[in-house]
Amino acid sequence: MADDAAGAVVIAVCGKGGVGKTTVSAIITRILLERTEARVLAIDADPAAGLAASLGFSPRVTVDDVRTRFIDELGKTGGGNRADILARLDHGLFGALEERGRLAFLAIGRPEKEGCYCRVNDLLKEIIAAIAGNFDYVVIDGEAGIEQINRRVMERVSHLLVVSDESARGIAVARTILDVARDAVQFRSAGFILNRSAGVSGVEGLRIPEGLGLLGRVPEDSALREHDVRGMTVFELEGSQALDAVRECLSAWEVG
Repeated sequence: MADDAAGAVVIAVCGKGGVGKTTVSAIITRILLERTEARVLAIDADPAAGLAASLGFSPRVTVDDVRTRFIDELGKTGGGNRADILARLDHGLFGALEERGRLAFLAIGRPEKEGCYCRVNDLLKEIIAAIAGNFDYVVIDGEAGIEQINRRVMERVSHLLVVSDESARGIAVARTILDVARDAVQFRSAGFILNRSAGVSGVEGLRIPEGLGLLGRVPEDSALREHDVRGMTVFELEGSQALDAVRECLSAWEVG
């Protein structure tokens, strides 16, 4: 399955804060890299920037840094033609892209400040889509809502993945995300992962939002908790039930 980002399969991961979507995003990135020769771009679109640490990156420059710096320059120079602006933004964004083997990482940074130019934002999204086209897979760890991905990263994704725990609030947010996504972004399939599942609640009792296929449950995992306490990257995670469960979820979804 290919996305309009020049052939890349784009997975956008969303969910209420605190449900573990960043951990799921990092595990998905690791699993995709296990595929022979696959090139993966991980995009951290959550201002909390937890994905960077999970993957072992320490971003020096974010897309927001590029945006802010360029807008400041526009205020001083008065702008330029589209080709010139695109070239300068392109150069800045490649400076923010960090690569390690077949994995690349891009941090979006903080939300835009008031006064940012829509023209600049649109061009940045255009460049991000072009960069994504150089990869087989793109994994986006989004903020709680899908609309931020549309506004700050790209308007089209292949797979929308909503993550929730078993709480009523988490499920309610998942339902809202799907409702907003139908208007905010173009996606080809939507899936749902129940994270940190104790396996006590019945699926029927959770009232999973219609239109979100349940891919599977990811259990509470002592190995994962210990891994987080030690500040280890997802690539150092071994003997993890969560890792195995997410792998099964992706297999059920037939990603790629």
